[in-house]
Amino acid sequence: MEPQLKDSVTDGIATVVIANPAKRNAMSAAMWRALPRVLDRLAADRTVRALVLTGEGDTFCAGADISTLREPGDEQQSLAVRAEEALAAFPKPTLAAVRGFCVGGGSQLAAACDLRFAEEGARFGITPSKLGIVYPSSSTRRLTALVGPSTAKYLLFSGELMDTERALRTGFVDEVHPAGELDKRVGEFARVLVSRSLLTQAAAKEFADGHTDRDAHWAEQARGSGDTAEGVAAFLERRAPRFTYGV
Repeated sequence: MEPQLKDSVTDGIATVVIANPAKRNAMSAAMWRALPRVLDRLAADRTVRALVLTGEGDTFCAGADISTLREPGDEQQSLAVRAEEALAAFPKPTLAAVRGFCVGGGSQLAAACDLRFAEEGARFGITPSKLGIVYPSSSTRRLTALVGPSTAKYLLFSGELMDTERALRTGFVDEVHPAGELDKRVGEFARVLVSRSLLTQAAAKEFADGHTDRDAHWAEQARGSGDTAEGVAAFLERRAPRFTYGV
């Protein structure tokens, strides 16, 4: 099978699958280039309320396809950074569902998601020190914000892999589930995300990511949206809310 990104949308949940099983779902240059285009298309789809990123089979992503690192210049790294930034900027909640290896560019993509759920036995690592590569400053800052300076330095200095117990303890992942239960939990949680107010989620995502000049924008969005009135009415009437922001 040719390396590719597969995407589908079901009941408001977009799923993007990294598929390159011959190389443990390593990202080729073509896949790095394709990801921002896929994300732009899904972001423009008004039926999409949340996005799940995962890998084909029993591996999330083993990083960049090393054979393409021989390309001249910094093209491979800049492609990865553009893909990472596109994922971080996706305007709706994103969740990485991780099995097996999540290494190098795989961890870069997982860190760019809003949340990360993992299956027991998954392994996480960022390995530029094994290859003599300078990890991008933007990726380093994102990793440090996620796990703190000490764990970021541990990962970047050593290139060692960490297990799910340490990943959970350091904040790299949010939940860990036994083998065979990850898909069920991810599906359940994605449906929870779809049922909530996109107004709340979109504003919270910007604020949590450090945007400090958007208070007026989101106050205006809230005034023009019926989500607050609908949420209060649904609570008082003891029914599920029907949020309409972004629909």
